[in-house]
Amino acid sequence: MTLRRKAREYALQMLFQFDMTRKREGLTGQFWAQREVISAVRVYADCLVEGVLNHLDEIDRLIQEYTQHWSLQRIAIVDRNVLRFAIYEILYMEEIPAKVTINEAIEITKKYGDQNSSAFVNGILDRIVKEEPRALCKKEAIKRDLHAGNDSL
Repeated sequence: MTLRRKAREYALQMLFQFDMTRKREGLTGQFWAQREVISAVRVYADCLVEGVLNHLDEIDRLIQEYTQHWSLQRIAIVDRNVLRFAIYEILYMEEIPAKVTINEAIEITKKYGDQNSSAFVNGILDRIVKEEPRALCKKEAIKRDLHAGNDSL
């Protein structure tokens, strides 16, 4: 398992906890007090959690828009929080290709969700990448960099 996969799983656990309690204060501190992990995992997980929480209203609006006719509360809590961190990565983390984010979200959802979760999450994230203007800009920038021979990705 990669370090980022482990960080995403920890981020899912923290976001799950936040979703249940709605308590942001001390969330990451309390979580890490119970675990011993390498710094890179903790830093990336914290980045995801803070990013999601800082953009929660916008991310939730996108989830509702792209799920069409689903309220947030109707979406399974694991699926909802995987969507949240994946959407954050797609929109705000330029260094991570959307394809990688979607694949990671699917794998994590297979592990923690139900039998239909991975297809549901895949469908929503795929639509966002193909239709959301900010995701399209990221996709085009990656294509330009690849075409220009920039292999720093």
